[in-house]
Amino acid sequence: MDKIQDITQTTLQHYERTAEQFFAGTIDHDVSQNIAALLQAIQADAPYRLLDLGCGPGRDLKAFKAMGHEAIGVDGSARFVEMARAYSGCEVWLQDFVQLDLPAARFDGIYANASLFHVPSAALPKVLRDLHAALKTGGVLFSSNPRGDNSEGWHGPRYGSYYDYDTWSAYLQAAGFVEVRHYYRPTGLPREQQPWLASVWRSVRERTEPQP
Repeated sequence: MDKIQDITQTTLQHYERTAEQFFAGTIDHDVSQNIAALLQAIQADAPYRLLDLGCGPGRDLKAFKAMGHEAIGVDGSARFVEMARAYSGCEVWLQDFVQLDLPAARFDGIYANASLFHVPSAALPKVLRDLHAALKTGGVLFSSNPRGDNSEGWHGPRYGSYYDYDTWSAYLQAAGFVEVRHYYRPTGLPREQQPWLASVWRSVRERTEPQP
């Protein structure tokens, strides 16, 4: 765990140092396709109770709130938490992904846009089980990660894990999720020009232990 904690803290320190630059560089990104993918899969009655996992400075939190949903953010960067609270007006929790402390069966949907890929593979099964437990029965998890060949490691000061669809799917199924759909982004381009794998998953109450 110490090694995992060192990895996540080093990555978070990068975001602490570059928070304003990150905000300026991502505030205009169009992720409406991803937001719609989450919301369209939720079968409960709106407004929804949503968790934005790795909310950053609060761009998507603000969008969820503007749609009338009850959105709560969580991020491991104290600076991002401060910025997200101010920008979105939403409640935001300071938590490292590998040490999540979330209320049980609370959320209709969890939105993890470009965040879970920072979790080292050794910690991923527990993180996904924590998210599963925080969802209501039938709740939905959306994730978007850079796709890859199942390698992981440092890219400058940030750690990343880059999965192909089959490996990512195996992790989610082991944690108790069933797939709703998946797609690659940006849309309308050849696959080699689509670096993002987006997927939507529904929680079920049974889960299996992943194979070592």
